[in-house]
Amino acid sequence: MTFKFNMKQHISNTVFYGKDGYQQLQRILDHTKPSKVFILTDQNTAQHCAPKLLTHLSHITDPVMLQIPNGEQSKSIDQCKQLWQFMSDQGADRRSMLLNLGGGVVTDLGGFVAGTFMRGLKFVNIPTTLLGMVDAAIGGKTGVDLNGLKNQIGIMHFPELVLVDPDYLKTLSSEDVKSGWAEVMKHGLIEDRAYWEFCSKMNVNQIINWETIILTSNNIKLKVVQSDTYEKDNRKILNFGHTFGHAIETYRLKKDQSMPLSHGAAVAIGMVMAVYFSVQLTGLDSSVAVDIRARILHYYKLEHFDDNAQKSIEELLVFDKKNSKGQPNFILLESIGKAVIDQKVPSSMYSDAFRFYATGEI
Repeated sequence: MTFKFNMKQHISNTVFYGKDGYQQLQRILDHTKPSKVFILTDQNTAQHCAPKLLTHLSHITDPVMLQIPNGEQSKSIDQCKQLWQFMSDQGADRRSMLLNLGGGVVTDLGGFVAGTFMRGLKFVNIPTTLLGMVDAAIGGKTGVDLNGLKNQIGIMHFPELVLVDPDYLKTLSSEDVKSGWAEVMKHGLIEDRAYWEFCSKMNVNQIINWETIILTSNNIKLKVVQSDTYEKDNRKILNFGHTFGHAIETYRLKKDQSMPLSHGAAVAIGMVMAVYFSVQLTGLDSSVAVDIRARILHYYKLEHFDDNAQKSIEELLVFDKKNSKGQPNFILLESIGKAVIDQKVPSSMYSDAFRFYATGEI
């Protein structure tokens, strides 16, 4: 099966790439004439990415820089309070605009801050990580964590523009790129078998033309989002791998904040577990499941979860946002490219899914 990139016009009128993106940002700023421009960064993007962005904003008088610490810990109400207060102190009003320059933490947090300050400011997402470019910055979801639980507080608030500049990927480590690669593979698994076959064999350290991959993933995600903006039905398929993935990510963060598991690595584990459930419940061929596991683990090292860790992770499932009456709803596969939503998985299967992840045995 050969995959061909679709380089036709992007289906969204809010996502622009490279030079076109900066030109569109200029048009938006000229049209809206914001009273003040704020730029939200973390410590890394303040150093490595903000200087480039500022060269494209030379016509803006005194943009105000907002900087947060690196990492998931910044996605908190306390951090929001600090940003709200600082913006207020700097004279922000409802005609101000916020530019979110960073990865998923920055765009999730910044979108929430923009959506709640004075009942809603206009904002722009400028993702600087692969995860942000293919997933987090796209689709209108914003949010912060609550007591370490992923994205428990949030709103749907859509940016004026998502400016995707693949040059920012040059600032990332290989591990940072792999965190986003899990979402790329997810898009293939849920929607496009040929894309899965292509991406699951790529050497992420040798990709030259990132824009074609980002564009393809964006088209897959935006097609799903536009069919079900507020996640009442089919948009749920974008959460494939995230039910256990978020629980695992939260568990590791709570266990040792100095050695968290990246979002992508956690979702990769969740996808492997989901394909095991798919064999048992939705008819996925077992040999396909074994092959999916092998391809995913080619990119991510095998993690160890003892019985106590598994129990702790399972207890965190109660906080998943897709739950109904306290019971998790899973996204599973009937086949590669065909996902199904709202699947109930008996808790008795959880330990077997962990075993499949560890050993590859169905």
